Amino acid sequence: MQRWTGNYSAALASLEQALVLARGSDDLRAEACALQLLSAAQLETGDYLAPAVNLARALDLYRSLGHRQGQAQTLRFLGILLTRTGDYPAAGARLRQALEIFGDLGDRPYQAWTLNDLGMVQQLTGDYPAAAASHQHALELCRDLGERLGQAEALNGLGELLLRTSAAGPARDQHIRALAITRDLGASPEQARALEGIGNSHLHDGNPGQAAEYLRQALAIYQRIGVPAAQRVQETLQRHRLPSTTPDPPASGPQQRRPPTAHTRPTPQAGHQKGRPSRDTPLAGSTTEQPPTAEPPVRAW
Repeated sequence: MQRWTGNYSAALASLEQALVLARGSDDLRAEACALQLLSAAQLETGDYLAPAVNLARALDLYRSLGHRQGQAQTLRFLGILLTRTGDYPAAGARLRQALEIFGDLGDRPYQAWTLNDLGMVQQLTGDYPAAAASHQHALELCRDLGERLGQAEALNGLGELLLRTSAAGPARDQHIRALAITRDLGASPEQARALEGIGNSHLHDGNPGQAAEYLRQALAIYQRIGVPAAQRVQETLQRHRLPSTTPDPPASGPQQRRPPTAHTRPTPQAGHQKGRPSRDTPLAGSTTEQPPTAEPPVRAW
């Protein structure tokens, strides 16, 4: 629950204590489980070094115990870690290994979550048809299971995919559906992802005023829960010359400028530095723009 709501500092403290207790009792399975969950929380805070060590240890433990479910879960987390660090071929391989084991075990919830993870890798490698199939399959599984947070993750994934193909309106529709679910559940990380997606879709359509409203909401949540995604949204706002806080009302007077409307297009900026396509791209309204990649929260239950 702490990780679901974005309370990562509390989750880290609890899981570090659980790991100490597991090691003190020589319970190898409990140690492997604690290492898994601890790694998931660490990934959310942008720590990629500790999870690499912890997950390797967890995988060794589960293999020594012959625990296939634990092996698959750890392979999935390794896939997420490799996605975050940019090794997409290795990430895809780990996630497919995990999917195969989950399929053998008939574990449909983990199949759905892993399909969403794989869909993100496929998006990042430009395999959009495969990504659409993965996210759609995950959505159908979660609907069958009544797993609402998984539905929101799939909807956000589909929204990000649609925006990559310049379908801003349909993308926004998917994110709005995800937002309704996550607000109802109180799932802050995925809620911020939906808000960011809605904001990016408005940027693509040339509506900076509406974009700023949603991006600022996403930024506030990301900052509150202390995740690296806050920097990504801050960069998006800066790149499009949008304020990161709500501007004060203008002073009254006949010469005051009218605030931008939903139909005002952003002023192009010159001199963008070259870099990752998801971060340093042309301004909204360009059909070549790729939205910043929103990293979905790591599911570990």
